[in-house]
Amino acid sequence: MKNIIFTILCGIVLTSGACKKFIDKNDDPNRPINVQEPLILSPVELAISHSLNAGYAAILTQHYTQSVALNQPVPNEGTYLLVNSQMDGDWSNAYATILNNLKVMIEKAETKNNTAYSGVGKILFAYTLGTATDLWGDIPLLQALKGATDFTPAYDKQEDIYASIQDYLDKGIADLDKESELYPGSDDFFYEGDLSKWEKLAYTLKARYYMHLTKAPGNTATELAGKALAALQNGMTANDDDLKFKYPGSAGNENQWYLTFLPGSTLVLSSNTVDSFKSRNDPRMPVIVAPAKATGLYTGRHIGDVNLGSLEDYSIPAEFYGGADAAHYIVNYTEALFLKAEATLIQSGAAAAEPIYQEAILAHMDKLGLNTSSAGVNTYMLLRGTLTEANALQRIMEEKSVANFLNMENWVDWRRTGFPKLEKVPNASGDIPRRMLYPQSELISNPQSQQSAKLTDRLWWDAQ
Repeated sequence: MKNIIFTILCGIVLTSGACKKFIDKNDDPNRPINVQEPLILSPVELAISHSLNAGYAAILTQHYTQSVALNQPVPNEGTYLLVNSQMDGDWSNAYATILNNLKVMIEKAETKNNTAYSGVGKILFAYTLGTATDLWGDIPLLQALKGATDFTPAYDKQEDIYASIQDYLDKGIADLDKESELYPGSDDFFYEGDLSKWEKLAYTLKARYYMHLTKAPGNTATELAGKALAALQNGMTANDDDLKFKYPGSAGNENQWYLTFLPGSTLVLSSNTVDSFKSRNDPRMPVIVAPAKATGLYTGRHIGDVNLGSLEDYSIPAEFYGGADAAHYIVNYTEALFLKAEATLIQSGAAAAEPIYQEAILAHMDKLGLNTSSAGVNTYMLLRGTLTEANALQRIMEEKSVANFLNMENWVDWRRTGFPKLEKVPNASGDIPRRMLYPQSELISNPQSQQSAKLTDRLWWDAQ
């Protein structure tokens, strides 16, 4: 994986629409327009990790869940300042870089009976589609990704997008169960060609997207919880099943979150994050949070504070999540357990959900390298491990947000459940955002009625 990020990013547009051949001469041999599935899968996986899950929109979700703070004058992103043009890059990453390349890979694989690649491609397509619709709501699908044949695709309703997500996952699972002419290996940075893990991921994602809709119009929470529990029977079974990208950590190959929190970025952890660990005496704090360089103390910055301090006075993520060679966790086994706990709560109540909830907390502690039999962990579990009908949903979501540290899924969970509890930050330019703005590039080139949406407008599934 030497110089992996530089090399792959240089080649990531090989199958994008920009590579369409308009003339028959002066072809550049260093920029091929027809590449095979292994050469598409690697850059797509990097883009999902580096640009989709740790890009600008991902950082904004950390602001909106009050996990991070900027040591900058207000107003800024942390106080909900955003303009449409700031979304251009994330939209392009989702469509031109990821979905378009996945579409090409799937079509190639289906033509050649490389069902392992088409299966993986459909699962990643569903995941990217889910991430995009949870950011923007209605997005193009049926008329999208047709290259030069349609530059103004209509937006599909989020309800229909969610149906398509489940369909892609089902078809991906079906493809993985077939004999394939070609199988991924070292080109698969996520699972190194282990199709059983890809299948577990698909079932876990099915459960995730079922649980997103527990309050959506026309849906019943108990029915969706039942579907989620059924899917999870085939889902992730251990921390080793995590969907993660392993960064080498050498120059040019660092974890994106490491780069995001470098001193020049002025981004640090918020007091909301650090103080929550301290108030619960959470034994995971030293593994997740680094002490401030100047003081050696665990100190977060107050979001919206007009007074600027030294960056070295504030904590940033510790090595496990924020190191140059840290793995970037995208979908976690612990999420599967918390989904199971929430679905069980809906179906059977707090007492039935409690042992699953406890298992989820301990699984995350084990992943961090903590001794789950230690006195500190036992004390924490005595404090946090009991669920009642009154506290169950709040505690499940609070603990899930810790296990999903720096994950965009935490913003989804806050919008659909209201937990962890958040208050509008000081000097805010409005209420807490509930969606992203549509990009300026779309407003100009593909005007649609949905593009008038404000940051505080609710998505279809985000019902009150």
